[in-house]
Amino acid sequence: MDVDVDVTVVGAGPVGLALAAELALAGISVQVLERRDSPDPAMKAQSINVPTAEALDRRGLLPAVEQIQRETLGSSGGFRFTGHFAGMPLDPGLVDWADPELAAHTAVDGARMVPQPRLEALLAGHAERLGVLVRRGVEVTALEDTGEGVLVGTSSGPLRTGWLVGCDGGHSAVRRLAGIAFPGTAPEITGYQAVVDIADPEKLADGWSWSPHGVYRYGPQPGRVATVEFDGGPADRAAPVTLADVRASLRRVSGTDVTLTGLRATPTRWTDNTRQASTYRAGRVLLAGDAAHVHPPFGGQGLNLGVGDAVNLGWKLAAVISGRSPDALLDTYDAERRPVGAWVLDWTRAQIGILRGDPKSGALRGVLADLLATRDGTTYAVKQIAGVTQRVPLPGTHPWTGRYVPDVVLSNGTRLADHAHEGGFLLLDRTPEGSFANLAKGRARVVRDDSAGVSGVLVRPDGVVAWASDTTDPVGLEPALRQWAGEGF
Repeated sequence: MDVDVDVTVVGAGPVGLALAAELALAGISVQVLERRDSPDPAMKAQSINVPTAEALDRRGLLPAVEQIQRETLGSSGGFRFTGHFAGMPLDPGLVDWADPELAAHTAVDGARMVPQPRLEALLAGHAERLGVLVRRGVEVTALEDTGEGVLVGTSSGPLRTGWLVGCDGGHSAVRRLAGIAFPGTAPEITGYQAVVDIADPEKLADGWSWSPHGVYRYGPQPGRVATVEFDGGPADRAAPVTLADVRASLRRVSGTDVTLTGLRATPTRWTDNTRQASTYRAGRVLLAGDAAHVHPPFGGQGLNLGVGDAVNLGWKLAAVISGRSPDALLDTYDAERRPVGAWVLDWTRAQIGILRGDPKSGALRGVLADLLATRDGTTYAVKQIAGVTQRVPLPGTHPWTGRYVPDVVLSNGTRLADHAHEGGFLLLDRTPEGSFANLAKGRARVVRDDSAGVSGVLVRPDGVVAWASDTTDPVGLEPALRQWAGEGF
C-alpha cells in the first residue's frame, strides 16, 4: 500500500532515536512519534557499556561522549568503570585488565560514564542531522497490520507506515495493541533515585548499606542517593516523585532522621518488574528496548540492552525495505537479541535475591563478597557488566566470529571504527593482492591495510564480526556476504 513513511518508530528515548538514526543513515524514510511534549529529565541509567560506547564510536560520536564523561566526572582521565553487583563495588585494582576480552576493547574507556538524559540529547542531535523528524505530543491509539503496511491511529490523526517499531517503554502501547504477551515475574521492591541537598550528610554512610528495612546508597556524586525497599512494589509507579517520598524512604532504610532540603534533579521511582515479550516481531510490528523487556535498572543494563536492540534491528530492517535482503533476515533479530535479553533479566534477578535483608540472603551475600574479592571473580563480573563477552552464534571457527569487533588500529593511524561512520558493512583486507576485496565489491566498504594482524574481517553494521580469517584463503567469506549483506548497498 502507499505509505507516508517507510518506518514509524514510537518512542523518542535513546533506543528509538538510535534506531531512527540507523535507518536514516541507510537511506530509509523514518519518523519518530513521542507522547511526551519534551524529553524526560528524570534520573535513570548513569553509564553505558562497551557495546553501546562502540556503537557511538562507529558513528563518529566518540569525541562527544568522551566530553560528556569529562563533564560528568569533573576529570579528564584516570578512570576505569567497573560498577557493582548487588551493591557490592567491584574493585578496579582486582581486575585483570590484560584479560584478552577486556584488552581488546579499550578505545572507549573514556566514554562510559554517560547519564541517560545526556545520551538522549546526543542521539537526538545525531538523528536530527540525519533528517529524522521527531513528532512530540503524539500518542498511538490503534494499529492494523494489513500485511503490506501498518495503519496507525494517533492522537493527531491516522497515518500509514510500512513498518511500526515500538520503543515506547515497559507500558508499550504498541506491544499492547499488537497483542504481544509480556510474561515474567511480579515486583517485590520499590526503589528511588535522586540527587538531593542534604543538611546533615554525616548521618549517611558512603556507598551501599544494608538494614532490616532495605538498602540505600549514598554517592559517589555529591548528594546522590538511592534506596531499595522490599515492600511488594509501588501502588502507583507513575505518580510524581516528591522530596517527601525520597526523604521518607531514605529515613526508613537508613534508620536515621537525615534531613533533605531540596532536589537537584528529577528523581525516579523504579521496581523489579521483570518481563520479556513473547516475540519481538509480529508481522510488520516490532519491539525494541523496554517495550521488549523490563527488569531492575542495576548497572544501566536496560539502556544498553535497548541500544543493542536498535543497532541490531536498524540495518536488518533497512536491508529488507530496500530489497537487498529477504524478509527472513528480520527473524534473526529475535533470534540474536532474545538470548541476550534473557541473560540480562536473570543477571538482575540474581541481584534482587542477594539484596534482600533476610539472614539467608545475607549469608549468600557474604559468600559472593568473598568471590568478588578475588581477581578471577572481579574480572568475571566486570566483563559481564562491560558486555565484552556477548556473542552471536554464527558459523565459523575464528575466535572473533560472532563477537563485537575488537579495536583494530591501521597502518595509517586510523582505527577500523573510523571507517564506519557512514554505516553499512566493512571489510578489512590485509591480503597482499587484495583478494578479499573483489568478493565484497558492491556489498561492503573495503578498508585496505598492510599492517600485521588478522588477514580479513567482515563487520556487520552493528559491529558484529560475520567472518574473519588469519590466512589469505577466502573460504567462508562469500557465504557470509550472501547471508548478511545480500545484494549490496
